[in-house]
Amino acid sequence: MSTFNALGVAGTGVTVYRKWLDAVSDNIANMNNVSRTSENAFQARYVVAQEAQDGNGAQVGGVQFGSAEGVLVHEPDNPLADAQGYVRKPDIDLGSQMAQMMMAQRAYQANLAVVDRARDSYTAAINLGK
Repeated sequence: MSTFNALGVAGTGVTVYRKWLDAVSDNIANMNNVSRTSENAFQARYVVAQEAQDGNGAQVGGVQFGSAEGVLVHEPDNPLADAQGYVRKPDIDLGSQMAQMMMAQRAYQANLAVVDRARDSYTAAINLGK
């Protein structure tokens, strides 16, 4: 694998993990959304990564969505509550989302480190010719 190839592969990783971080942050931001029991709950988003079509690196293969059913929570004081006092909230676990965020963040940082090392290699190679 050449240095140029390493830069390209790491760049695809940066893109995939950025999308994963975006999805996780969106899930966390919306985990306390409340809706009527007759409506769908916010659906968590999960990024699906796959091998890049050219075989070098990774790409986002799609986004899977969590359950629209969510969970019913008894909140009779909520203005969106039904006659029995229930509202619908997304079925998103904060602990799981935080673990996913840490994994995606570390992988994002690792790919950026590879990009930095490749840039340093390019700079050193250019300076050899001077």
